[in-house]
Amino acid sequence: MSALFRTLSRPMMGLSALALVAACEAPLDYDLRGQIGAFNTTEAAQTARTAARPKPDGRGVISYPNYQVAVAKRGDTVASLSDRVGLPVGEVARFNGLEPTDGLREGEVLALPRRVAEPSGQGNNVDIASLAGSAIDQAPDTTPVQTTALEPAKPAAQPAPKPAAPEPVRHKVERGETAYTISRLYQVPVKALGEWNGLGPDFAIREGQYLLIPVKDQPAPKSSAKPAAAATTTAAVSAPGAGSATPTPPSATKPLPEEKVPAAKPAEPDVSVGQPTASSNARLGFPVKGKIVRPYAKGKNDGIDIAGAPGSAVSAAESGTVAAITADADQVPIVVIRHADNLLTVYANVDGIEVNKGDTVKRGQKIARLRDGENAYVHFEVRKGFDSFDPEPYLK
Repeated sequence: MSALFRTLSRPMMGLSALALVAACEAPLDYDLRGQIGAFNTTEAAQTARTAARPKPDGRGVISYPNYQVAVAKRGDTVASLSDRVGLPVGEVARFNGLEPTDGLREGEVLALPRRVAEPSGQGNNVDIASLAGSAIDQAPDTTPVQTTALEPAKPAAQPAPKPAAPEPVRHKVERGETAYTISRLYQVPVKALGEWNGLGPDFAIREGQYLLIPVKDQPAPKSSAKPAAAATTTAAVSAPGAGSATPTPPSATKPLPEEKVPAAKPAEPDVSVGQPTASSNARLGFPVKGKIVRPYAKGKNDGIDIAGAPGSAVSAAESGTVAAITADADQVPIVVIRHADNLLTVYANVDGIEVNKGDTVKRGQKIARLRDGENAYVHFEVRKGFDSFDPEPYLK
């Protein structure tokens, strides 16, 4: 009996050893999350299909609506990549947690701290900070002004053009994270994560590094609506004069009571949801009389769009000094006014400017007018230093 047990136990021990070796070949998942014994979804997450990373331009730059990245070429360093895209090497190095002399792998991705000019045809986004930043720095006022990239103004009346590719999530690596934990977090294959970001064969990442999360390549969901089935039977139709009897009208037996019609009430005024309400105690005044058609969204729309009648006056929201007057790629003017406490207000998508750089303006003074046609709106921003703020609390 003992000999039989020894004979059967050897194959079982061999199978257990093979299973243990096979398990060690896959990445170990230490993320128990207090659910020991639960199903492990690592394999399912790592087999999700993802789209290919968009191709960069000649400089290696990939532009998205809210940020840009640069792809390193063979033999690149942080310094050579920064020179190619036209940004200070120290700024790029600090933003990515690197040194200017650090070498880069071919295909490695670095996040750009601010936007650079895009080739014509790559998009019609308006970079207000790139257009007005230098003009503000050269203004005669001695107070330093800090600016950052502002979101482009888009007409609310027209749908925004669809980007060439979906914008991927940009993840900043924190201490203790690995490529495997990040791939599980976003449920994307670690191989795709490495290909999108130019990681090495060991998938090594560093604290403070920005990673592009691959966009999942999923087919559009099929509509569950089914076409209505054609009628196969014809409803029975009664002959004229046949069927249910017509009820006798009340007036045939008894006169109808005299109808009393209540007096018409005066029509109440129509108050739109987006109609701005002015306040005499507000920190800032409304730059134009109209309706807010696009609200503030941090990182997506760093201001509000206020639509009004074409040709309406655009006024200064507060007293201050005209810091810059410039125009976007379509030669649509942009006005920047500096106020007390290093506060800036930006008026984009305007026309007929009536002030000059360096002029002192008062609150409510007309500085421009709204454009004609469907573009009769002003993109209004409130900024302090590098940060943008929701203008609506300032206007209440």
